[in-house]
This record gives sequence, C-alpha cells and structure tokens, in this order.
Amino acid sequence: MKIRKKNTDEQKVELQMTPMIDIVFQLLIFFIMTFKIVPREGDFNIRMPQASPSQAMPDESLLPLRIQLNANSEGELSGIQLNEQDFRDFVELREYVIGYLADVSGPESAKDSAEVELDCDYDLRYEFVVSAITAVSGYRDKATNQIIPLVERIKFTPPDARAP
Repeated sequence: MKIRKKNTDEQKVELQMTPMIDIVFQLLIFFIMTFKIVPREGDFNIRMPQASPSQAMPDESLLPLRIQLNANSEGELSGIQLNEQDFRDFVELREYVIGYLADVSGPESAKDSAEVELDCDYDLRYEFVVSAITAVSGYRDKATNQIIPLVERIKFTPPDARAP
C-alpha cells in the first residue's frame, strides 16, 4: 500500500459568488413576473349591532326597500314587486327608485342610508337577479355619459326568513 504524501501546495477552494447572485436575481425576477395582484371582488357593507340597542323607532326612510322577484316553472321572471307595488320591468323599477330617493328627506342622506333587500324565488334564473341589482344600483346618464349611483347597500333575504 502506497501512502500518499500530503501536498503542501493545496489549492484553495473558493466559493463562486457570481453564479449564486445570478440565480438569486433569476428567482427574484421569476417571482415578480408570476405575482398576480388580485383586486377586491366586492365591498360588502356589513351592519354590526351597536353596543346598546336603542329603543327609538326606525325612520321610514331607513327601512330597506324590499324587492320580490317571482319566477314561473321555467325560471322566467313572472313578477316584480317593490314594497307590495307591482312593476312591469326593470326600467320602471329603476325610475321608481330614482323618484323614491329624490323624495326622501335630505339631499344626500337618502342615498347613503338607502338599502335594498332582494327576495328571489328559488327557481329564478340568475340573469334576472343581476338585472334587478343593476336596476337599483345605478344608471348611466345619457347627457354626460357618467354613472349615477343609486343604492349601494343590497342584501338578500335569508331562505328561512322568506314568506311561504
């Protein structure tokens, strides 16, 4: 068996920093390019109960407008009612909401406090629900081509609270 002599002229092992920096930058660029910023999907107005319940009667203007959408057996819209008043279509509903918000006392308080509660039949197709939301949430002014907001608070009637 031959014993090797230790070489006193050992080469120094150096760590190559340039390839490591290149890899780090490539990973950084990869993560930056694949990062997707997701916009908020919706701003939900959540009404939390107050610390102490007040005993005052609620103002009539603060009560939600209750819209009932009735469906026939095929899922088509068969009736629109707002607070027990019948409407033919969503354009007529929108005109009523515009007039209602203009009649309620206070210039901006009505729009800030207005709330719509949608009570939809189970078999109703979603396109009619979206049309109802579009009708009460706002419209485009034809003269200025700007969107005029109407009601920002829209909620759905819970299934167990619906009238049979």
